[in-house]
Parts: sequence; structure tokens; C-alpha cells
Amino acid sequence: MKSIFLVLAAALAATALLTPSCKNVQGETKTPAYDSTLKLIARGEYLVNTTGCDDCHSPKQMGPQGPEIIPELRLSGYPSGRPIQKADSNVVKQGWALFGPDLTSAVGPWGMSFAANLTSDGTGIGNWKEEQFINAIRNGKWKGLDANRPLLPPMPWFVYRNMTDYDLRAIYAFLKTTKPVKNMVPMPKPFSELN
Repeated sequence: MKSIFLVLAAALAATALLTPSCKNVQGETKTPAYDSTLKLIARGEYLVNTTGCDDCHSPKQMGPQGPEIIPELRLSGYPSGRPIQKADSNVVKQGWALFGPDLTSAVGPWGMSFAANLTSDGTGIGNWKEEQFINAIRNGKWKGLDANRPLLPPMPWFVYRNMTDYDLRAIYAFLKTTKPVKNMVPMPKPFSELN
């Protein structure tokens, strides 16, 4: 009995010494940094900036160094006011996939797809719940709804689905802080409707 008491006392002492304090110098309790909303949003911003979201979801214009993101349209997807380019289905039949000049549209055996609006506007993900966003990425479902069509290429959801829940929550949290851009992206065109 005495040895059990000594083991428990030693375990409690070790726990007290190794557990970081959550109080600042004034003795106020603070939330751990990894749990804060600001840290979550910062992590989401980092992931959006490093995983290529802008490559397809941000309209671009040609600048001196090549394509440059149009800042006021960042992450708003294929511009709804832009005419839809014609695509030669014969090129696709020869094994090629095609991209629009700013990479917000793509053509392949699936037809023609358009990058979605990821901004906080209602025409983007503004009305989405976190669960919808995670379902869209984990299961490749348009708008994150199980009954909807699959996400189309070139969206690499099958790669991004391997992210942790925390990282997907972080991306969602960051996207909800973006400037809302009203832009209703066109619906995809099936291959049979291409020229």
C-alpha cells in the first residue's frame, strides 16, 4: 500500500512539473495558443497560400512576370461575366487536357469545369457549414452535399482529403474571413456539348 502511494505521489509531482502553466504573470488564465481562433485562421491562410488554391480559384491577368492574381477577385473562381471559351473536343480525344488562360477553367474527358468561388459571399462558401466544407474535400461532393455531383477535375480533392480535420477546419475558417466577391460560377458542361 505504501509503495502504491509513493508511485501515485511521484506521478502527480511529475505531472505538475511537466504541465505548462496557462496563467500569465498577472495570474489570469489564458487560452492555449493552438486553440485560438486567430491561430486557426492563420493556419488556414498558410495552407491556402501553400497548397495552390489561388492557382485555379483566383482570376488572373497577364503581368510582366506572367499571370498575376487580380487582388479584388482573389479566390472568386471563374468570372461569371466572362464569355465561356470554345474548346476543341478533338484535341481532348487525342489525349490532351486544356486550361483557360488564367487557369480558372479546364477541359478534359469529363467536359468543361470551372473553378468555384471560395470567398465568404453567398455565391461562394458564405452559407456553407463547416461540415459541408469538410465533406466536399473528404468525399469530393459539390457544395459538400452527399446527393450532389462529384467535384470535377482538376480539383485534387483526393489529395487534400488526406489533410487533418484541424487543417480542413483552418482552411474553412480562413475562407470565411475573405472579402466576399459576388460571382455565380457557371455550371460545368458535359463533354458532349464541346465543339
